Amino acid sequence: MSSWLSEREQMLVEGAEKNNLDLPVPTQIVSNGEYLPPKQSNLQKKVEKRMIELADENAKHLGLSRRQFLQTSCGMATAFLAMNEIYGGGVFNVSKAEARDPELTLARTNELSGQFIFDDQTHFLRDDFPHDAILGLGEFAAEHWNPKLKEEGLSLTRYKFENYIAELWYRSDTKMALLSGAPFDDPTWWLLGNDQIVAARDMINDFAGTTRMLGHSVITPGQDGWMDEAERAMSELKPNSWKSYTIGDPLSPSKYPWRLDDEKLMYPFYEKSLKAGINTICIHKGLLPPDYETSFKGVWKYATVDDLPKAAKDWPEMNFVIYHAALRPFLELPDQAWKEFEESGGYIKWASDLARIPEEHGVTNVYGELGSTFANSAVAHPRFCAAFIGTLVKGLGADHVVWGSDTVWYGSPQWQIEAMRRLEVPEDMQKKYKLPSLGGANSLTKQAIFGLNSARIYGLSMNEATNMPDLPNFSEDKIAGLAAKFREAGGGPSNKRFGYTRRA
Repeated sequence: MSSWLSEREQMLVEGAEKNNLDLPVPTQIVSNGEYLPPKQSNLQKKVEKRMIELADENAKHLGLSRRQFLQTSCGMATAFLAMNEIYGGGVFNVSKAEARDPELTLARTNELSGQFIFDDQTHFLRDDFPHDAILGLGEFAAEHWNPKLKEEGLSLTRYKFENYIAELWYRSDTKMALLSGAPFDDPTWWLLGNDQIVAARDMINDFAGTTRMLGHSVITPGQDGWMDEAERAMSELKPNSWKSYTIGDPLSPSKYPWRLDDEKLMYPFYEKSLKAGINTICIHKGLLPPDYETSFKGVWKYATVDDLPKAAKDWPEMNFVIYHAALRPFLELPDQAWKEFEESGGYIKWASDLARIPEEHGVTNVYGELGSTFANSAVAHPRFCAAFIGTLVKGLGADHVVWGSDTVWYGSPQWQIEAMRRLEVPEDMQKKYKLPSLGGANSLTKQAIFGLNSARIYGLSMNEATNMPDLPNFSEDKIAGLAAKFREAGGGPSNKRFGYTRRA
């Protein structure tokens, strides 16, 4: 186990990949290592039991083993049926017929396979990462790997990179991805260096023959030489956008927290960045451990959004993409978070503050990103998840919410994609809290969230007639070819997760 968690916390968790149920949707929160995952709740235990019961019934109907069935689209539909049954209907759009009719689910799969999905937050570990304890986050079983990949020369590192490619593009409908990193006061903890991010981006795109990947450069405001490194990135690396943490270090209270509206520290950087043609910065906000007021004492306020309005107003040409949509920690007590939402009349701490910024401050350059917070809220409390997404769409606008999965920490993002496709704000919540409908799997709202918003942010060429990215056909590039070979060789969906879950 890694030092991302304390020694006491390390004794409380185990690798999520050890779960031998391989259910299509997780039935307990999986941590990416930045926080202690909570225990499986009683409701989650009921969901897990019901998923297994329904899977056994439907697998028998189709003449499959449970494990075979759970790898199918019918198995995925079964998981959402169980969640609706236990948590209350109306959150996930799914029918009983989908759980037993392979032709129906195949038609749906084929219909949505071309959907443009741009994953705004993805990760893998550099090959020489020295902290062996964290390597399990990217573990990939060699027997599931397609040997054709290595024959084609795509491998950049060992299994960590290969796992990333397989989960992101072989086992999900993702079309494009933004490769990210994270800053630490101790540089040996950097997941990828800025040069490595850009090298991976360029290698993937050169190999594929299409633009499959964009890349960050990570900045560390306040640290010695940070501006020199940023200027080097501008001139040499040409990143597509920036990534940083206003708390400085995701592991523990940092010596270098900072604010987006610090005129002396950040405004010269924004000016230089815009002159270099880089107009987007992605900032980790929210997603602190439940005891953040003590464990991040003196630093946690830097994870709120109170520094965003002034910066966004002063720099209208700069896009501010708020990672995790600033969701305050709710993971330890999801039922309490839902109770707070209901008792407050529809307020979600920190996330609602983000959603209100455009209207209250007259800005149009603020975005909310969904990495980790969507995945875990969908698992912990689907009605809260619907409230969370509805609040963002209502406040920021459907054109200012962007998709991110935090792959590869959680395994394949396909279950998250399916959860978002099926997610709806139940009618009672729409009326009570004046939240918008999200629509069907390919509604304009979901098309915007899944990819069109990021396409606009990153200046991808758009076809005026279709309002879709005017890009080469991803189904015809080399990555698509390898994915087809992977499936022909017997590769299929994987329900493995690669983070950490709480021990029973």
